[in-house]
Amino acid sequence: MLGNRRHTRIGWAIVFSIFLLGGLYAAALSKAPAPAVPSASASASLSPLPGHADAQKEVLQRLRREHFRTIACDDALASKLLDRYLEDLDPARSFLLQSDIDEFAPYRTSLDEALQAADLEPAFSIFNRFQQRRIERLEAVIGRLRAGTADMDFTRDEEIEAERTDAPWIQSPAELEQLWEKRLKLSVLNLLLAGTDPEAAREQLLKRFANQLRLVQQTNSEDAFQIYMNSLTRCYDPHTQYFSPRTSENFNISMRLSLEGIGAVLSGEDEYTKVVSLVPGGPADKSKLLAPADRIIGVGQGADAELQDVVGWRLDDVVELIRGPKGTVVRLEVLPAGVEDMHKTRKIAIERSTVTLEDQAARKTVLPVERGGRTYRIGIIALPTFYLDFQALQAGDPGYKSTSKDVDRLLKELTGEHIDGLVLDLRDNGGGSLQEAVDLSGKFLRYGPVVQVRNARRDIEVMRDSDHRSSYDGPLLVVVNRLSASASEIVAGVLQDYGRAVIFGSQTFGKGTVQSLVPLAHGQLKATMAAFYRVSGDSTQYRGIIPDIAYPSLVDPAEIGESALADALPWDTIDAVAFPRCSDLTAAIVRLNSLHARRMQHDPDYRYLVRLEQHLRSLSARKSVSLSRARREREQAEVERARLDIENQLRAAKHLPLFENYAEIEKERVSDNETSAPDALVAEAAHILIDALTAPDRDRITGYCSLTGGALLPGRFAETIRAQAGTP
Repeated sequence: MLGNRRHTRIGWAIVFSIFLLGGLYAAALSKAPAPAVPSASASASLSPLPGHADAQKEVLQRLRREHFRTIACDDALASKLLDRYLEDLDPARSFLLQSDIDEFAPYRTSLDEALQAADLEPAFSIFNRFQQRRIERLEAVIGRLRAGTADMDFTRDEEIEAERTDAPWIQSPAELEQLWEKRLKLSVLNLLLAGTDPEAAREQLLKRFANQLRLVQQTNSEDAFQIYMNSLTRCYDPHTQYFSPRTSENFNISMRLSLEGIGAVLSGEDEYTKVVSLVPGGPADKSKLLAPADRIIGVGQGADAELQDVVGWRLDDVVELIRGPKGTVVRLEVLPAGVEDMHKTRKIAIERSTVTLEDQAARKTVLPVERGGRTYRIGIIALPTFYLDFQALQAGDPGYKSTSKDVDRLLKELTGEHIDGLVLDLRDNGGGSLQEAVDLSGKFLRYGPVVQVRNARRDIEVMRDSDHRSSYDGPLLVVVNRLSASASEIVAGVLQDYGRAVIFGSQTFGKGTVQSLVPLAHGQLKATMAAFYRVSGDSTQYRGIIPDIAYPSLVDPAEIGESALADALPWDTIDAVAFPRCSDLTAAIVRLNSLHARRMQHDPDYRYLVRLEQHLRSLSARKSVSLSRARREREQAEVERARLDIENQLRAAKHLPLFENYAEIEKERVSDNETSAPDALVAEAAHILIDALTAPDRDRITGYCSLTGGALLPGRFAETIRAQAGTP
């Protein structure tokens, strides 16, 4: 189905980590027969349950007292809340009529009074109207499918909007009927283009909409209350969420240390279940079959199980299907991010497993690079997440695992292997322990502040590295991408501010806020309580970290990242804190960028990424979709020819056999994200380090920090620096 793919619908879409225990419910569903088509019936009106009014009052009080963003409960909030609620209920504007919106207009200046009085009648009145419209429309679609689809004309050159978020509300039932006829035609056409015969396509869609109607008719007052509360929390920021008692249980399961599943963080977006991120070291991450922004449209239990269509399902019901015990297999039908056409789905199978700290641990390699008749040895430390074994630490186990301890050990090993420079790879690292981020930064700094944390009362805490020791003082480059977030941004930011490292890659996620889980009498509230700031005073929120040297990314920032989320807190600044700057790398960065750009003119991997990025962006920019089968087939052939040309240019440059057709690309295809070719990025990172090492002014550009933190000292290893300074 259609809708806006650029905005996460927090009302319906509480984000879950699919590392959930159990699986009995999923197994039971997999054995259940296909649901019968529900008979047409009117929807019973829902009303608030006992405890909802008190819960709403408590949520509002907590938000007003403790949230980082201060918002007055006035007409402005009422208007914004109404807009968010309507967006969360009907994001594609395909159920409600303009007459409904007009009827709700008085709430634009009265929802604030209703909030303060804990009056939920307006919320349930809107929800019940939406339920009525949904059931009417689904029953009409089911009736249309029962009558058959043989009369659908796929020769007409007509189109349907690709996104309707900003479209005007439907004016009349007749106009709504026309829209849904086009939507249904698109669904049928997608299946036909995928090779499904007409009758099988009709049966599959009949089952899909019957399932949707069944789920709609099972919607209860708790669901309605949660959606409304999340429309309220979304007025504050996208990371503040209300969890109903059932959702709280799922969330708490996902946060336990022993987690089983596929390792994907999911959200609901319009009628799809969307992959937000992958848990480092998890089954999905290891498989390379799933990527952020992919959409899951079918789920099956077992390697050969029949796939169950989950388009239009509630997120928590999809969660129940995907989760399961270790060792079992879940099949998924996926619409990949950046897919050339909406019918180009992929079927994958992932074995559920338990992620351990070992799966997420830092790891090292040494990359030899030939340059000017010499072999340089570049150390690489890949860090998937910031981890800390809290249980072992609390038990007093001296062998507890942590990011900083593991990296310290790896740095000693790499120093013993006589590396010439170090690459710290923080790509796809979504964060983790804040203290570990501070401790890790200290491995590359002698002392000084690392990050500022400002709370809702505007009090500022400065977290520091104060041991006057570092584990590595040599040339350092940090690699980041759009999926580097939170703690990763703290580390990259402080090393950039100190002039200690060159930052290479793409703009990071921009997650610069801190959330706390607040228990309520009815459910839980996850609220944004604080924000991170760099030592320079710049926020890491929204903008993230801007690399010193850029590299193209296939992750679309309009799809993934803080700036892609509605109502994200803005970037801002506070006063800088005094810190011992290692060096000013401004001039060095200019030179390194020039050398990098010259090298990239002839680099096949770089040119491939640029071409592929442009290709995918042009596809995502399309405003409409054709309902003509012949035109869609022509467009698809053109897109496939363009993609084949891009792939074969890369293969020709690398002296590899060329693909004969697009089907061969599909056969070898992996997830379209920048980790598809990690060696190219790491190899260029190594060359940038060598550029720094071989520069005439290497003492000013390699980033060494002195014991006093004021100037750079030459030398290859930490031991050399310490010897020059006369320290043990």
